[in-house]
Amino acid sequence: MSRKVNVIGAGLAGCEAAYQIAKRGINVTLYEMKPQKSTPAHHSADFAELVCSNSLRSDQLENAAGLLKEELRVMDSLIMKAADETKVPAGGALAVDREGFSQYITRQIKENSNIEIIHTEMDKVPDENTTIIATGPLTSEPMFNYIKNITGKDYLHFFDAAAPIVTYESINMDKAFKAARYGKGSEDYINCPMTKEEYEIFYDALVNAEAAEIKDFEKNMVFEGCMPIESMALRGKDTMRFGPLKPVGLVDARTNIKPFAVVQLRQDNKNATLYNIVGFQTHLKWPEQKRVFRLIPGLENAEFVRYGVMHRNTYINSPRLLDNTYRLKSNENLYFAGQITGVEGYIESTSSGFIAGINAAAQCMGKERIIFQPNTALGALSNYISDESIRNFQPMNINFGIFNGIDSSITSIRDKKRRNMEIAKNSVNNIKKIEL
Repeated sequence: MSRKVNVIGAGLAGCEAAYQIAKRGINVTLYEMKPQKSTPAHHSADFAELVCSNSLRSDQLENAAGLLKEELRVMDSLIMKAADETKVPAGGALAVDREGFSQYITRQIKENSNIEIIHTEMDKVPDENTTIIATGPLTSEPMFNYIKNITGKDYLHFFDAAAPIVTYESINMDKAFKAARYGKGSEDYINCPMTKEEYEIFYDALVNAEAAEIKDFEKNMVFEGCMPIESMALRGKDTMRFGPLKPVGLVDARTNIKPFAVVQLRQDNKNATLYNIVGFQTHLKWPEQKRVFRLIPGLENAEFVRYGVMHRNTYINSPRLLDNTYRLKSNENLYFAGQITGVEGYIESTSSGFIAGINAAAQCMGKERIIFQPNTALGALSNYISDESIRNFQPMNINFGIFNGIDSSITSIRDKKRRNMEIAKNSVNNIKKIEL
């Protein structure tokens, strides 16, 4: 094959795309600016770094996120191989050892003889070859300006926040307890119970804590699925108790007392030495995080190995710009992948890299485009980001609400869990029939 494909960005989407192209015998040049240049959210030189949670969310087939994972497994996804290889206990979710996950992917990419890696910051597409731009939600300014110029469209902005991580040994297990909600699965979460008085003290400190400065034009631009805990608290005194601090299904067997609120911590690495505070994405200044979060029972002596950070995420108005293979409508040699397309989440980003990658490869080989039907998770998401009828385009996680073309015999099932399972089974069967 005389042609090659450029991939700009070695995040989850970029690595998935590069892997899919290379396995089809096509040479890939992968451009990555780390370690020469990084962003405030990145801490490692490895590829596919998880800058937010270490959870890839549900791994249950009746959950849309779980279904998307299964479809990617069937399609031989590199990211899913890494996730399954480095998973850590997380109940019904799929969580991974953060460092091990990135190291696995980095090794697979570096050892692939069809992939050439160039560490440099890009400010444009390097040549006339087919290119996938997967620079992520933190695209650097030179590339940002280039994309803005070639699309001629306005960009949309929102903020994403990363939760703090604490050491296991610093958690007071005399106050905290291990349990899964409703006893489902093994006791994978550490739970910090609060009385009403403790909750009110924490709430008052949280809503009055000092946050990092945000520019005026950036205020109130927060993606609902990753809302800072202090923003959630400002919506009402009990809002957190119906969200990440909900106490239902959690009782400390030592006391048999139902708590007023519960803060959960999830294992963040394979050795179970690090735990992240579930749902505690935050924009608070670091000294304030230490002061306020130590008011949580069990975390009074917490050692923070990483504080929460908040950063700008950037995505393009994909329904105006991309087709359902993530290819730019105005330039058949240019694809986009990852959160810059408006998909939200690790696995969603992976799916966009997968679809962009296999279609860039098909284009190089002179084959037809590979379209996924909207009654599959892969197809539902790619059709959502390319749906021209959407006027107010917002980032989207995979969910059954964006599926289309579901048989009426399935949609008529009243039990939600059973209906979703039937959708999932049908979707996986359809995916298995696709010849790549």
